[in-house]
Amino acid sequence: MESSNWQQLVQVVKKLRDPKDGCPWDLEQTHQSLLKYLIEESYEFSQAVQKGDDQKMEEEIGDVLLQVVLHSQLASERGAFDIESVAKKISDKMIRRHPHVFEDNATKIDTAEVKSRWQEIKQEERKGQKSYAINDKHLAAPALQSADRIGQMTSKLNFDWSDASQVAYKVEEEWQELKEEMIVPNAQLNKERIAEEMGDFLFSTAQLARHAGLEPEEVLHQANQKFVRRFNRVEELMLADGHEFSELNQEELDHYWHQAKMEEKS
Repeated sequence: MESSNWQQLVQVVKKLRDPKDGCPWDLEQTHQSLLKYLIEESYEFSQAVQKGDDQKMEEEIGDVLLQVVLHSQLASERGAFDIESVAKKISDKMIRRHPHVFEDNATKIDTAEVKSRWQEIKQEERKGQKSYAINDKHLAAPALQSADRIGQMTSKLNFDWSDASQVAYKVEEEWQELKEEMIVPNAQLNKERIAEEMGDFLFSTAQLARHAGLEPEEVLHQANQKFVRRFNRVEELMLADGHEFSELNQEELDHYWHQAKMEEKS
């Protein structure tokens, strides 16, 4: 990327945040309010990568970059850090963690040794810092993926079920507890209790996937893709018959869903 283009982006973001002439929406944003956009844009880039769409990848990584510059601009306005200090910090870290590349006496090593040295350097950097076996780093991911990471760590610490069948019983137990919260009139539903039991159910389901040798995040991603694919076919079938969603009831839509499902399986 040419430096002029990079500088233009930084100046564009500064202009958007100008207290006098900036954009009202951008001026209202905070680190907290922008978080969802950073996450969404990252997932959209991931989707473009999975599709192998270079044009879309270029667009989506630009959206991610915009969020990085926005967060840096917000921080600079309160004197915390700016995009230059961010760039310096990550550059210094990469140099420090790759002595086999940047030191004068650099030697060729294989991937396994690179990973081993990386962990050693990270541990050295964190000396003196209080750290639990399971900590915030295990939460720095989508919730389902975090549940998997936590389970992997507890397994290493010998705090785990012995096999998948035991986890299946735990999933059933959590499902029963969730159902007990739901079997009441709508007006009496306790959302806090339901949320807690739903969370326990999803967490135990993630552990069941792990014991089955599956990544729960990927399993759910595939299920989402399957649903969208089938629902798109429902829409095609419905439109081919001259219908709109607003014209059909649940039973009629279920008929198209069954047809789409049978087509896919055959």
